[in-house]
Amino acid sequence: MIRKLDWYIFKRFLVTFFVALILIIGIIIIFDISEKIDDFVKNEAPLKAIIFDYYLNFIPYFVNMYSPLFVFITVILFTSRLAANSEIIAILSGGVSYHRMMVPYIAASVIIALLSLGLNMYVIPHSNRARTEFDEQYLKKNSGPKEKNVHYQIAPGQFVYVESFSNWNKTAYKFTLESVENNQLVSKLSAESAQWDTTIKGWKLKRYFLREYTSGLEDKVQYGEKLDTVIALTLDDFRFNENTVQTLNAPELNQLIATQQMRGDSNIMYAEIEKNTRMALPFSAIILTIMGVALSSKKRRGGIGWNLGIGIALAFSYILFLRFSQMFVYTGLLPPSVALWIPNVLYTIITGVLYYIAPK
Repeated sequence: MIRKLDWYIFKRFLVTFFVALILIIGIIIIFDISEKIDDFVKNEAPLKAIIFDYYLNFIPYFVNMYSPLFVFITVILFTSRLAANSEIIAILSGGVSYHRMMVPYIAASVIIALLSLGLNMYVIPHSNRARTEFDEQYLKKNSGPKEKNVHYQIAPGQFVYVESFSNWNKTAYKFTLESVENNQLVSKLSAESAQWDTTIKGWKLKRYFLREYTSGLEDKVQYGEKLDTVIALTLDDFRFNENTVQTLNAPELNQLIATQQMRGDSNIMYAEIEKNTRMALPFSAIILTIMGVALSSKKRRGGIGWNLGIGIALAFSYILFLRFSQMFVYTGLLPPSVALWIPNVLYTIITGVLYYIAPK
C-alpha cells in the first residue's frame, strides 16, 4: 500500500530533480551565451531566433544528454540530506525495510526514464532540427564536408557509385548507375558529373555515356552532353551523418535504417548508434538512482560533500563510458545493439554490489 512516507520521498525526489535541473540549465545557458555572443553579433542572428530557435531547443537536447548526471546528483543530495537529518535511521527503526524504502525512489526514476524515452523518440528530434538549422545558418557558416567513394543500392538491382559529392554546389562527380537483372549487368550509365535539380527533383548529367548490354553481338551505346534522370537518390542521402540522424523521430529513424540496410550504406552506423543510445540512456535513471541511494544512505561525519564528490565522479564516468562505447561501433569491434548497452550492464553490476553492501 502507498504510505505517507512514499509520497514524501516521491515528491521530494522529483521536486529536487526539477529544481536542480532549472538551476544547472540556467548556469549552462549563461556560459553558452558568453561563449557564442561574438558569433551571434558577427553573423547578425535575430534575437527572436536566438531565443526561440536556438535556446528553447537547446534545453531539451542538453537535458537529455546529461540526464544521468542530473538524476544522480538529485539522488545524492536528497538522500544525503535524509541521512544527515537521521530520517533514514527513523524510517528503518519504524519497521520499514530498506527494500521497501526503495519503492518510491524506483517509482520516481521510472517516471523520469519514461519521460526521457518519450523525449528521445519524438520531442528532441524536432528540437534538434530547428537548433541544427540555426547552427548552420548563424554559427558554422560552412558549405559542409565532401563525401567520397559513395556506394549505394538505391533499389533492387540498381547500384550507384559516386567518386565524390560536394554539398556546396550539390554535384556528384564521376557518377555511375548500374542495372542488374538475374545477376547479369543490363545497363551502365556513366557521367562526369550529376547536379541536383530541384525543379525536376532529379539529376542533370553532363557528358554521359550509356551502354545497354544485349544478348547479341552488339551492345546499344548512347552518349551526349546532357541528360536528365530521376532515380531513388536525393540530396538527403548524402547528408545523413552523425548530426542529421539526431533530427529524425523514431519512425523516421527506423525507416532510414531499413533503407540504408538495403543499400549497404556504411553511414548506417550513425543511425544505429542514435537509436540504441536513445533506448539505453533512459534506463540509466533507474540504475543510477539505486546506486545513488546505496552510496548516500549512510550518515557520514563530513556531511554530504564526500557523497556528492563520489556521485559526480560516477555520473561523469557513466557518460564518458557511454560515449567511449561508440568507438567499438566505429572500429567495427561490436554491433551498436551490444556496444551501447555495455555501460548499462556494467553499472548494473556495480549497483548490485553497492546495494548489497549498503547499510540496511
